[in-house]
Amino acid sequence: MRDLAFIGFLVALFGLGLKRPFLFVLCYVYIDIVSPQRLTYLLLNSIPISLIAVAAAVGSWALVDDKRDTRVAPRQLLILLLLVYCAITTRGADFPVEAAEKWDWVWKALAFAAFLPLTLRTKLRIEALLLFMILSASSIIIVGGIKTLASGGGYGELNLMVTNNSGLYEGSTISTVAVAIVPLILWFTRYGTIYPPDWKVKLFCWALCFACLLIPVGTSTRTGLLCIALLGLMMLRGNKHKFAYLGLIALAGVIAIPFLPSAFTQRMETIKTYQGDESASTRLAVWKWTWGYVKQHPFGGGFEMYRQNRLSYDTIKVTKVGAETEIERTPTTDEARAFHSAYFEMLGEQGWPGLILWLMINIAGLVRMEIVQRRYRKADDDLAWAGPLAGALQKAHLCYLLGAAFVGIAFQPFVYMLIGAQIGLDTYLARKRTEAGWRPMRRSHAPLPDPAAAAA
Repeated sequence: MRDLAFIGFLVALFGLGLKRPFLFVLCYVYIDIVSPQRLTYLLLNSIPISLIAVAAAVGSWALVDDKRDTRVAPRQLLILLLLVYCAITTRGADFPVEAAEKWDWVWKALAFAAFLPLTLRTKLRIEALLLFMILSASSIIIVGGIKTLASGGGYGELNLMVTNNSGLYEGSTISTVAVAIVPLILWFTRYGTIYPPDWKVKLFCWALCFACLLIPVGTSTRTGLLCIALLGLMMLRGNKHKFAYLGLIALAGVIAIPFLPSAFTQRMETIKTYQGDESASTRLAVWKWTWGYVKQHPFGGGFEMYRQNRLSYDTIKVTKVGAETEIERTPTTDEARAFHSAYFEMLGEQGWPGLILWLMINIAGLVRMEIVQRRYRKADDDLAWAGPLAGALQKAHLCYLLGAAFVGIAFQPFVYMLIGAQIGLDTYLARKRTEAGWRPMRRSHAPLPDPAAAAA
């Protein structure tokens, strides 16, 4: 029965795409984020729905979409350059078979990210893209939030509909994404037009934000907690009542502590005692090993190169007995441990050139969204939504970059869609400025009085 529901939804979406071709783009977004073929038992597993959707999206854009004044942003070229570089390192990878498996989905994420901004020619399309991204992710987040309220969850124990621990169904990844999209959800409570922000829309958005904040609790991920802390600080910007806001945040934290599951609080306590936590100690050892590897191989080892690592480290447990402190060191050996950091993932797999390209793509996004946010801070009613949307996209991106320090999500497709939305917003506003010959940052000046008229 569940298979029929997924099939019916996809058939309806593809059918609507025949009338509105941009819906093929949104269909691919939904498939890539939710992976309905992994949620069904039989029918969708045998059909390449992702390939069909992207072929329909690119084909319909090439055949019928308006391409007047099409703009290609520098970041799209950087994404394509990263795509080419990854193809080169894959050919010479240390683990060719495993590298080819990762390359099979990485190139699609990069290629779609470079293509996506070309389709975002209107405000409605940008909004529709973000709405589909949020609602697709919320299909996972709402389930996780409900299960957290019901059972409390736990590290590696929260069932997010599938047993496959990949994509957005991985605990730390969905925690990062869930917190990152909160600013975008709040943007819809003020500026959404597809669903005008009446009380029902606002109630749903606020409830969804609550579910997003529950995900780090249910998954017991330290990464999620750090992202929540960063988001709380970023929300101070532009807040006219900063002290009242900080007071409410502190009060909410105090009230929430008694209701937090013990699995979550115990997991968060390891932040202070990371040396005694095997997971944290392993990460530090992997990062140290990766740094040493890149000194010898500055161009990286290709996808999945971490499989060759061999680690030896000590976990340190500090206990106090009266006035004395006892330190217990436990030698630990491990091998083939993943990076647990997008930064070291890029460094180890793609070397210095890949890491630099990746950082350029991300930092340029933050800079461009800052410029747009300032430029449209006092825009008129028609573009009053642009500055706040740029700010929301920037906050989401910063949450990702923090979470990426502790999760290997350098090529997470959801984030590249977010980057595509940034580029689409930037190029759309550039077209609007060109068409109107208007500069939002330019101050209007009253005309000078006519001397002759003044004399008369």
